[in-house]
Amino acid sequence: MKCVLFYHAFSSCWNNGNAHFLRGISRELQKLGHQVIVYEPADGWSRLNAIRDGGAQALSEAMRLFPHIDVRQYDLALDLDEALDSADLVLVHEWNSPELIAQIGLLRAQGATFTLLFHDTHHRAVTSPEELERVDLDGFDGVLAFGHALQEIYLRLGWANRAFTWHEAADIDLYHPLPHTKPRQDLVWIGNWGDEERSLELYRYLVEPVSSLGLHGKAYGVRYPEAAVEAISAAGMEYGGWLPAHRVPAAFACARLTIHVPRGPYTRSLPGIPTIRMFEAMACGIPIVSAPWDDVEEIFAPGTYLRVRDGEQMKAALNLLLRDTGLASATAEAAYSHIIEHHTCHHRAIQLLNIVDGIRSSRHAPVPPLCKEPVP
Repeated sequence: MKCVLFYHAFSSCWNNGNAHFLRGISRELQKLGHQVIVYEPADGWSRLNAIRDGGAQALSEAMRLFPHIDVRQYDLALDLDEALDSADLVLVHEWNSPELIAQIGLLRAQGATFTLLFHDTHHRAVTSPEELERVDLDGFDGVLAFGHALQEIYLRLGWANRAFTWHEAADIDLYHPLPHTKPRQDLVWIGNWGDEERSLELYRYLVEPVSSLGLHGKAYGVRYPEAAVEAISAAGMEYGGWLPAHRVPAAFACARLTIHVPRGPYTRSLPGIPTIRMFEAMACGIPIVSAPWDDVEEIFAPGTYLRVRDGEQMKAALNLLLRDTGLASATAEAAYSHIIEHHTCHHRAIQLLNIVDGIRSSRHAPVPPLCKEPVP
C-alpha cells in the first residue's frame, strides 16, 4: 500500500511534540511492508525555528534515524496530482495549511480512490473552534482524534461524519530503557512552556516542589520566558533549552524520576488525553509523578505512575520515590510492561490499517483486508 503523509514537520521536533508519534507511525507502516512518503513544507515554522536555535545538526541526526522513509520538502508549487498519484492512504495532520487540506479533500471528493484521513492532535477544538470550523473536511473519509473527547466534538458539531479515537503511543525502537546509564540527577522535566497554558501548574508542580525538597535536575524545552528560566534556576534545576526528541531517552536515563504536567485545555475540556511525555517516559523506564488529569479512558493501568492532587502531594510523592527505590523500580517496570503490551506505535499502526480496511469495506469495494493482526 502506498501511504502519503502530510505533516507540518517531520524532520523537526522544535515545539512539536507530535514528531515522536508521527515518525514512529511512519516507521511502523514501512516495517509492515508499506511504501511511505512524507511531505513537509520547506518553510515550516518548526523546522525554521529549529535551525535558528542551532539545531541543523540535530535535524540531520533525526533524519538518519529514518533512512527508509522518503521525506520530501515542498513549496507552493507542489503538484498534488503528482504527489498523490497511485496513493492508497493519505493522512493529513491538522498543522497543515487550510488551503492544502481543502485541495486534497477536493481531489478525494472529485473521485480520487485513496482513503483520506484528517489527524487532529491539538486542543483547538475547544480553545479556538473557529479555526477548525474554517477547515474544509467535506472530502475526507474520516478524522483520527487523539482522544475520545475530541472524537465526540467532531461528531457532535458535524465537522465530520466519521471519526475515530487514535491515541498517541511510544516508538519503542527509539524510546527504551538505557540500563547502562547511571542516573546523575534527581529529576528531569521535558516540556515546552508555551502560551501560559500551564504556567501556574508548572510553578505549583515543578518549581515549588523542587525548591522545597532541595532537588537537583534539569529542565528542557522551548518558549520559556525569562522569568520561568530564572525561577527554574533558583529552584535548583539547570535549564537545558531545546532537547531534540531523539535525545530524550538519554535525558530520562540520567534522572531518577520525572513528572507529567498536562496543559490546561486538556485537564479542563478534553479529559483522557495525556501528553506524549507519558508514553515516552514509561517506554524509557523512568518513574513518573503526574499532576492532576482525568484518565477517563483508562489508558494507563493502576500502578504505572503516581498521581497527586496538589502541590503538597507532589512534594510527598517525589520524596517517596527518591527514598523508596523499590517502589520506584516497581512503578517504572509496571509502566514499561504496560507500554509494550498496549501502547506502541506498532499497536497504533495496526489500528490505523484496520480503520482504513473498515472504511474501504463500507464502500462495498472487494478489497482484501490490509492487515489481519488483531488490535490488542
